[in-house]
This record gives sequence, structure tokens and C-alpha cells, in this order.
Amino acid sequence: MNEEVRLVAWVRGRVQGVGFRWFTRATALEIGGLSGFALNLDDGRVQVVAEGSREGCQKLLDWLCEGDTPGRVDGVTEIWDTPRGIYDTFSIR
Repeated sequence: MNEEVRLVAWVRGRVQGVGFRWFTRATALEIGGLSGFALNLDDGRVQVVAEGSREGCQKLLDWLCEGDTPGRVDGVTEIWDTPRGIYDTFSIR
């Protein structure tokens, strides 16, 4: 069974000013069935929130950790939770 989940990930590295949020959104839309957002944080990290199937969220997390991302990813911290169902699409904030 492919349950619905919420993924919150904080991406560290050189991930601001390199199109990282745009590519994260494009990847989420390509995976399909995901909603949420990518947001630059004041400390230089990017926060990614995705809701959808566990499989889809895992694909996005795998891309964040090991994919061909712009910039440089030094590490990703994630938590899994229950979806809140408040996002219509995947956006850049």
C-alpha cells in the first residue's frame, strides 16, 4: 500500500542563488502527485515540504540527496509526518 505522507527536508550546501528551488519544483512536478513548496531559509539552507505518496516523496528525497541538483548539496535532514492537505500544487516561496 502506498500511503500518503508529508516530507519535510532541510538541504545544506550551496543551494541558494543557483536555481535550486526552481529545479526542486520541476522535479516534484515531473514525479507527479506531489504538492508543497521549496523555500530559502535565512541560514543558507533550503526547506522542502512535499506531500503525496510515500513513493513520490522518497523519489524527491533521493533526488535531493543524490540527484543532479544545481549548486552543491552537503547534506539533507528529513522528517516524515502525516500530510496536512493544505497545498494545491508545488510552489516556490
